[in-house]
Amino acid sequence: MRIGLLTANPGHPLLAATTSLLTADGHRIEHLAPNAVAPPSDPADIYLLKARTPAALALARALEDTGVPVLNSAAATEFCQDRAYMAQRAEEAGFPFARTTVLPNPGQLDDFERPLVVKSRHSRRGDLVTRIADAAELEVVRRRWFDEPIVVQDFTPGTGWDHKLWVIGDRVFAALRQSEFAPEPRLPDRHSSIPHPWADLALAVGEAFDLQVYGVDILEVAGSPLIVDVNAFPGMRGQSRAPQALAARVLAKPSVNTNRYECVAS
Repeated sequence: MRIGLLTANPGHPLLAATTSLLTADGHRIEHLAPNAVAPPSDPADIYLLKARTPAALALARALEDTGVPVLNSAAATEFCQDRAYMAQRAEEAGFPFARTTVLPNPGQLDDFERPLVVKSRHSRRGDLVTRIADAAELEVVRRRWFDEPIVVQDFTPGTGWDHKLWVIGDRVFAALRQSEFAPEPRLPDRHSSIPHPWADLALAVGEAFDLQVYGVDILEVAGSPLIVDVNAFPGMRGQSRAPQALAARVLAKPSVNTNRYECVAS
């Protein structure tokens, strides 16, 4: 089988480990740069979409138009980049998602009670994700991101550790990661067991968002889960069995997510 990697970084640890497994099994791995002007005339059997740039999404769509499966699809990947649409779909699906307000720019934040969490509406590398607790922090955001469409979420005090749930097909991985608002240097990730209802929730998110390889960021609030983000094809660092799961999912080709799950220890 020929497997294409649509990414700027084929040496990413998850992709590199998965490549080793697949090539050892006799499969051929091909790299497609996300800035390529057109898809190959003789495409691979399936592509893994790890890049999220407009050019990469356009390439993925062109491949899909010729009948080549892409994991995750261009549409699902692009959808997860818009945090406003993400919150709306999560609300429609009945998921416990952080209350989200959409604003055209940070100049509209005066009437919001602080502390609050402000993020760029469109997720990308180097985007705005910050906690604002006072007028000085608000002014910094206004100056740097004055014309940036944003989303605003209530700041929810949790345990100081975010639950990172990663899903590949029907396999659920998990870790605890110190909050991104914790002071530097942050502590390393911790192993985490997965409560069964939370694993079911993560799989339901994949079905609602049409994702096969994805992450769900959850805060624990009074013992209950609160989703704060969903992202397509995360790095899943520290999950030693993720490459095996990804290799198996690639060989199976994309399919609709199920409500079954397998909890996998790191």
